[in-house]
Amino acid sequence: MSLDPSPAPITVRIKDACRMTGIGRSKLYLLIAEGAIETIKIGSMTLIPVASIEAFLSSRRDDR
Repeated sequence: MSLDPSPAPITVRIKDACRMTGIGRSKLYLLIAEGAIETIKIGSMTLIPVASIEAFLSSRRDDR
């Protein structure tokens, strides 16, 4: 049995969320303000749970 040396992150910063999804920074902040994507604040750092991004994208896929 081997452990993955670099486990998948459970949260990402705004910049990384934009890169992962292809969503622009302004649109991402709009989705956050609308409550479509969850954030976690730790001090001045804003983190986005990867599960929240996946849930949002999955719900959009179903809206076709």
